[in-house]
Amino acid sequence: MGEPLIRKIMIPNRGEIAVRIARTCREMRIETVLAHAEGDASLPAIRTFDELVSLGEGGSGETYLDAGKIIDAARRVRADAIHPGYGFLSERAALAEACVDAGIVFIGPDAEAIRKMGSKADARRIMQEAGVPIVPGYDGDDQSDERLLSEGTSIGVPLLVKASAGGGGKGMKIVRDPGELPAAIDAARREAQKSFGDDHLILEKFIEEPRHVEVQILGDDRGDIIHLFERDCSIQRRHQKIVEESPAPAFSDVLRGEMCATALKVARAVSYRNAGTVEFILTSEGEFYFLEMNTRLQVEHPVTEAVLGIDLVRAQIDVAQGSPLRWKQADLQQRGHAIECRIYAEDPAEGFLPQTGTVLRYREPSGPGVRVDSGVDQGSEVTVGFDPMLSKVICWAENREACIDRLEMALESYVILGTATNLGYLRRAVGHPSFRAGEVSTRFVEQHDESLRGSFSAEAAAVAAVLSMTRRGEKKMGSTQSAAPASVWDTVGEWGR
Repeated sequence: MGEPLIRKIMIPNRGEIAVRIARTCREMRIETVLAHAEGDASLPAIRTFDELVSLGEGGSGETYLDAGKIIDAARRVRADAIHPGYGFLSERAALAEACVDAGIVFIGPDAEAIRKMGSKADARRIMQEAGVPIVPGYDGDDQSDERLLSEGTSIGVPLLVKASAGGGGKGMKIVRDPGELPAAIDAARREAQKSFGDDHLILEKFIEEPRHVEVQILGDDRGDIIHLFERDCSIQRRHQKIVEESPAPAFSDVLRGEMCATALKVARAVSYRNAGTVEFILTSEGEFYFLEMNTRLQVEHPVTEAVLGIDLVRAQIDVAQGSPLRWKQADLQQRGHAIECRIYAEDPAEGFLPQTGTVLRYREPSGPGVRVDSGVDQGSEVTVGFDPMLSKVICWAENREACIDRLEMALESYVILGTATNLGYLRRAVGHPSFRAGEVSTRFVEQHDESLRGSFSAEAAAVAAVLSMTRRGEKKMGSTQSAAPASVWDTVGEWGR
């Protein structure tokens, strides 16, 4: 290949994913531009990016979700390409189409694949035609109450009612009693319309205590598609993942081969290009069903990078420039074990309610096999305007047991003061005997609720100590907030242990 097509990439996103993409671009000697909502450029982003461009004031609807503003910004900074990251417009065909119309490279799949996989109902039908196993259910166009009630009664309980265009647990209701079905349909419709502007629903047989296992795939312009093995993402709260790992625990080579082969079948059914993820639910009997396909980079992509020793963002950029895949399927094998934890500004004791505040003290864990992808630093403001995920901790080791040990130590030494976080909750989760034994399912959080929540946490006490001593320090010495935590640290010590 000759001179690279892409010299400048704009990332219309925020937080840790924006910084993570920019770091790979810097290694590739590609200029980077952060397109951000006014006042939303984080401290790490300011230091990492070559250039910043504002998408204007307002929330996500007026900024990160406005394809027109994003294209206008890309034109102003003369960007060759746009990498959407994840969330926001990353799975909207409108942005991919707008890039094509503007002569800008979209780093992701084409609009047609996004559109086909963006509707859960359409995806189910395509998979049925391709011979991919799907959960028994109803995904028809007749959305009348009568038809949905009839189909739901036929499928039987437990039943899952969910938004066709949904994600993240929005527009999703579990029905365990037939009498609850009418109310569940009404509630799911309202949530779906509010969150996605589309109230189309699908009904599925609800699988009790499944595992959530996904397969990373990668395709190029030549039609070559490979899988990059599986990740287990079963530990979730509010239908959102918080712990992910690769390889999946208690997972046979035969099952791995079957699931990865099925993921390739899914990708070929839509002529997939670039990075994507095929998600499955796995029953306790070892049967698996297609759940959905995410046509973008996943939050949990670092665990795949760790066990394969590759950079998925670099691979995405290479494919977008027209390069062939660097690997054949036989070149790839999993090496060691990797686990990721998502760090949120939230209070597990209050139903994982999002929290706000100023990060008064920040110290990341480090050491062999420890990686932190972060979007905050000391002095960062955590607001209610966007998703409360602050960072991710990813650990790799030669085997799962050693990886868990390393992750526990990393979480213990991770310091974030000034806002409540789920650090203590995650330490208890990965140190739980059931997790160490590989006994995971999507009901893990619910099953171990009492032991995971714990009592009034040490980190909460530390936050209170920092705030209290900061105020005393300001009154006594006239010190600034940024200076106070340094002296507080000596008093608080390694509170995370």
